[in-house]
Amino acid sequence: MRNIFLFIRRYFNFVFFVVMQIIALYMLFHYNRFHEAAFMGVANEWTGRVSKKFNNVEYYFHLKKTNEELVKENEILRNLLRQNFEGADTTLKVLVDSLSRDTFGHLRKYRYRDAKVVNNSTSLQYNYITIYRGEKQGVHKDMGVISPSGVLGTVVYSSSNYSIVMSLLNVQSKLSGKLKKSSETGQVSWDGKSPFYLTMNSLPKSVPLAKGDSIVTSQYSSRFPEGILIGTVAEIIDDKASNFYTLRLKPATNFFAVEHATVIENLQAEEQKKLEETTKMNQ
Repeated sequence: MRNIFLFIRRYFNFVFFVVMQIIALYMLFHYNRFHEAAFMGVANEWTGRVSKKFNNVEYYFHLKKTNEELVKENEILRNLLRQNFEGADTTLKVLVDSLSRDTFGHLRKYRYRDAKVVNNSTSLQYNYITIYRGEKQGVHKDMGVISPSGVLGTVVYSSSNYSIVMSLLNVQSKLSGKLKKSSETGQVSWDGKSPFYLTMNSLPKSVPLAKGDSIVTSQYSSRFPEGILIGTVAEIIDDKASNFYTLRLKPATNFFAVEHATVIENLQAEEQKKLEETTKMNQ
């Protein structure tokens, strides 16, 4: 307490001056409308700037939660897409079965489930991704998996709560793709060299091509709906010994920063598979 009195005594004139200035400014801004408006304008400007900085910091620390909410929302929206349903033959009377339908009576073909990526490799010849979704959550072998930006891979193993996804960056990975603008199909694979590029073969030289063209999943894939982005054309290689181009594709998915994935279930895949196997056996 003694030190406080000594401080006030020593700086009495300065403290008195500051107090009087505050009182004078208060009276000026409180009883004069022009000065009050000017002060409030400056105060609001500075308050807004401070609040903006604070909100930016707060937003940064909430990015994880925001990202998870967006993934969940994407799962819901994907399940509502029109391409997940197929129209029935209107010339026949169709009996209602256990498959869900949309409001137009179309059978649901695809169902989506979000998943958290818990492990990932990109530097090997056989790269795999582990997701926190398994058989208890409806995930099984041969289901397609996508990232928020494009194709990720295919489920090859599943346990109760986890699944292993064979990444597109795997030399055993094969996927049917097509040129988005003209629908010519080819096979997309990985040559095991650069993780920044995929390869697409069997595209006829009669097809007009340009760098930047989009390659999407084709109608021949039972694991993915048609039209999901695989990558974009980065280089066109003209093989003089054949009538086909070889394309180097830049993947749509950034495999070095995969945090969330979506598993796609084809509800009609088993029916298609059985029919095709029966046809092969009868040949």
